[in-house]
Formats: sequence, structure tokens, C-alpha cells
Amino acid sequence: MPEVASHSLFSNFDIHLFKSGKHYRLYEKLGSHPIVINGVAGTYFAVWAPSANAVYVVGDFNFWQEDHKLNVRWDGSGIWEGFIPGTGKGTLYKYKIHSNNNGMVTEKADPFARSCEHPPRTASVVWKGAHTWGDENWMEHRETRNGLDCPYSIYEVHLGSWKRKNDNEFLTYRELAEDLVIYVKDMNFTHVEFMPIMEFPYDPSWGYQLTGYFAPTSRFGSPEDFKFLVDKLHQNDIGVILDWVPSHFPEDAHGLGMFDGSHLFEHPDRKRGFHPDWKSLIFNYGRNEVRAFLISNALFWLDQFHADALRVDAVASMLYLDYSREEGEWEPNCYGNNENLEAISFIKELNEAIYLNFNGVQTIAEESTSFSMVSRPVSIGGLGFGMKWMMGWMHDTLEYFKNDPIHRRHHQNDLTFSMTYTFTENFMLPFSHDEVVYGKQSLLYRMPGDEWQRFANLRLLYGYMFTHPGTKLLFMGAEFGQSSEWNFETSLDWHLLQYDLHSGIQKLVKDLNRLYKDHPALYEKQFTNEGFQWIDYGDHENSVLTFMRKGINEKDDLIIVCNFTPILRLKYRIGIQKTGKLKEIFNTDDEKYGGSGSTDNKSPKVESISWHGYKKSIALDIPPLGVVIIK
Repeated sequence: MPEVASHSLFSNFDIHLFKSGKHYRLYEKLGSHPIVINGVAGTYFAVWAPSANAVYVVGDFNFWQEDHKLNVRWDGSGIWEGFIPGTGKGTLYKYKIHSNNNGMVTEKADPFARSCEHPPRTASVVWKGAHTWGDENWMEHRETRNGLDCPYSIYEVHLGSWKRKNDNEFLTYRELAEDLVIYVKDMNFTHVEFMPIMEFPYDPSWGYQLTGYFAPTSRFGSPEDFKFLVDKLHQNDIGVILDWVPSHFPEDAHGLGMFDGSHLFEHPDRKRGFHPDWKSLIFNYGRNEVRAFLISNALFWLDQFHADALRVDAVASMLYLDYSREEGEWEPNCYGNNENLEAISFIKELNEAIYLNFNGVQTIAEESTSFSMVSRPVSIGGLGFGMKWMMGWMHDTLEYFKNDPIHRRHHQNDLTFSMTYTFTENFMLPFSHDEVVYGKQSLLYRMPGDEWQRFANLRLLYGYMFTHPGTKLLFMGAEFGQSSEWNFETSLDWHLLQYDLHSGIQKLVKDLNRLYKDHPALYEKQFTNEGFQWIDYGDHENSVLTFMRKGINEKDDLIIVCNFTPILRLKYRIGIQKTGKLKEIFNTDDEKYGGSGSTDNKSPKVESISWHGYKKSIALDIPPLGVVIIK
């Protein structure tokens, strides 16, 4: 048997931090690391397998035979390690683990591998690459572009189906660094959010069932290719958000489940360690080494790939012990309630570690319940996220819009209710991939009416969204009115842009993004009630809402009027609190967007007519199914 040399990247302090769950840079120690020892090139391997009685590195270098056995550390850490000469970048390998648990033998991919084989192949790949970053300007000034008082308009992207080649092959990371970057910049989005790019075995999971937590998926190229894409986005002043999944993982044989023949990463109690909806395993958040694994993974993407934010998936499933469980399928915590105290503690530690170690980054919670203080600092009792998805707003708004306009006067509370809780969290308004799959239809075809009204309703929806307090997210295809539901196996329906109504929606979103970036009243105070003021929310009969958005300077204030019916409303009177020159700066019914162009409010005249409790007022022509913005 070839000798595996004794070598270690771990100091005693590293081991202490690991055991206590406080080692947040484990990717620098565990995994496979090409190095040179005494002039001999090879790879240092290290893996955590405390229930093993033998661990072998098997791969293409030894015909997948049990020839190279790692050495277990003496300190009780459960780490096996060793140096294998003659291996290096490109070597395929797995860990073959003989367990103390009933003689079980597992063959596992490396949890810390930097690269993986292209699925359905499952081996890990020894990797060491170099990328010279060119995003210094972005990174240096990121705090002024990625903060909570900055415009945040996100284009959510599934890399495998945004656009494909003529033979339906994927675009590579480097091809996307041309096509996608040019498109996102032209559309004036401030950020892109990538659905999970960490390696995953099963395409229909969309990436939400991970097996390679430290490896960008090989479907589109190498790790350096993905860094090239991030770099290009930053050089064009576009932030990068990564979907991150610490809530569950699949039971695939090469994955984390029963890793060393024991419940190493997953909770051993099936009531807490198995997710009934997704048929997947749930991390054991109370185990120190598992917490260190997950927090190290989060920091890895911020550190090594310059990610600007992590959108944390399925937070609600982590917070509650009874999530998607029936009576008898869960057990309460020590206080007798349904909160997962270990997961809550982990989330707080995660957010503290991220914000302590990186300037100008954000964490964003996809959390669908009324759990309090999700986006409030840990120091005052919050979970510590920077933002939270506003799922209630999304649901209520889409429910409202599906109503025929003639009935909307009975449902105006669906729209106005959001303002009773908008400022309890730092909310992001999402129209995500989840809203255009599984029979829900595209956003366009969730709108009522004939063809013109469908498009007018969609323009109205986007106009209302971009003027409502909170940051914004649109899933790819929504920006040009994709007709069909999203299909992860094919490209978006780009051919629709030959039609005026679809290209009009695209122009509208492009201009709304520009409006959002150019007008501080829409973002400076987007998370505080100082940035919003109702003018009138009670005109149910006409289905009209009027409100103000406010910035730091009064001169930046905007008046927004939304007409949720297809009736043209001439000389609609609105009370105002200030005098001065007014002008219309945006109209979703403009002909260039596919609208009717039926109104003209170029310079509304301020009159001394009391209205809405103000001494002055203006009379506007409000377009059908339209939004007008006055400055």
C-alpha cells in the first residue's frame, strides 16, 4: 500500500475553534489542497469522520482502490488527514469510509471540495485555480452601493434557462459574462440574484438540493469561470446575490447523509432531521462542528467569490419544529412551544459572523411567517438579517390583481393592508420563480381582461411595486411579460420581444429601474415610515390610491396616483401640502410602453381648493389601469 505521509494544516488552536463551532474558515483546512512538501508535489486531504475506523482516499489516481489510508488525529476531533504525492489539480476522488457503526462502508464526495464532476457523475475534483480580480472599485465602495439606503432592484436568474444556445446547450459562465452582464446593465437592474450555483445532482431541484457546498456547479464551467462572471458584474456596477441553502440537503448516496455511517450532519431524530415536503435531511444545528461547517460555507462565498449578499432559503422551515408536520410528527422544545431554539441560535450566530467579517454585505431571509424581528440586529433580540422577503405583500397583491376591475372596489384592503406592517421589517418585494411554476401561470396570464388589459394590469402592477416602500425583485422573464410558465429545461421566450406589447413591458421595467435609481425618495427611507405618507387610501368606489414617497430632502418628494380600473378618470382631484412647480415624470400608460397615451399632466396647476385635508390641490387626468408619478 502506498504510504500516506503525515502532514497537517491544523494548529491546536484550529482544532479548539472547530470543536467549539467557532472556526469560520474551515475551507482553508478541510478538503483537498494541492501543496508541495520537501520539493514533492501532491495533495493534502482532510475530512471530518469521527465515527470511522478507517478512511481511504480513492480516485482515478489509484483505480478507486483502498490503497491510500488517511491518518486519524490524536486530539479527538474526528479529523482524518494526510498527504498523497503525485495528485493535484484535476484528480478525481472520493472518501471511502469504514464506520464503527455496524461495519457500514460509505463512499462520499468531499464536503469541502472546490470542484465536482459534471452531474450525473459524482466524484470530487482536486482544484487550485487563480483569478486576478478587477473589481477593486466596486469592493472599495460597496457600502455605498449595497446598503439599506440604496436602490436595490434585483434580477433573479436561473443560469441554466435564462438563455440557451441554438442546440439547447447551456451558456457557459464566460458567455454569460458577456450576454447577461450587458443585458442586466442595459435594463438598469442594480443586482442579480443567482438561484443556487453550488453543485447539485438533480436538475429539477433547480439547485435547492445541494451536494457540493463549496463548488460552483460544473455545468457552466470552472470555479475561475464563475469568478470571472462575478468580476464582470462588479466592473459594471452590478451587485451579486447568491441563493444559499442551509435548511436541508438530499439523501443522495455521495452526499452528506450518514456520512461516516452515523448521523453526522443531519439531526439523528427523524422528527427534527427529515423534511417531509422535500424528502430531504435537516442539519443538526445544535452540533458545533455542523454550525462551523455552515458558517464557513457562507463566509466562503463572500470571501472567495466576492458575493455581496446571501439570500437564505426556507428560513421558516428552520425556525419551527412543526413546519409542514402533523400532530404527533414533532415534539416541542424545552419551553413547550414550536420554535427550533438551536436553529434560531445558529441563524443569529451566522448573521453576526457575516456582518462582523465583511463590510457592505447583506443577508436576506426568505421567511414566510410572522416571526418577529427577522431583519433586526441580534443585539436587540432580532435574527440579524439585513432584509426579509415580504411574502404577505406578494400574496395579497396578486390576489387583488386577479379580480376583475369591476369588483376591485370590494378588495381595496388587500392593497392597503400592507402599509400597516411595512415598516416592522426591512422588506423586499418579491415576484420570484415560485410565482410562475406549478400551474400558477406567468404574471401576465394571472392578470384579468383582454390582451390590452392584461398588459395594462402588468404595467400597473410593476408601477405600484416600484413605488411601494421596500426593495424589489423580479424573476427573469417577468421583465418582458413572458407568456408561459417558467421551464427550467429551455430558454426564456425571447422571441416575444418582436411584439410591441412585450417590448413595451421591457421598456417600462427598464425605465422603472432608472426611475428608482434616480429618485432618492424611492430608496433613501424605504424602510422607515418617514419615507411614506398616504394622501388617500379610502377611494374604494374608484379603486384609486394616492400617496407620497419622501426622501431626505423635501424637494425630492414624489406624488403617486394608481388607478386600478380601466376607466379614464379626468380631472381627478388630489390634495397637496406644498405649492410650487409640478410635473409628471412617469406614466405607465405611455404609448411607448404599449399604453393608450390618453392623459397629459405635463404641468399640473396648483389650485387653492381644499382637498384631502390640505389647503391646496391639483386636478390630474388618471389613465386607465395606470400609475402616474408627479414631482
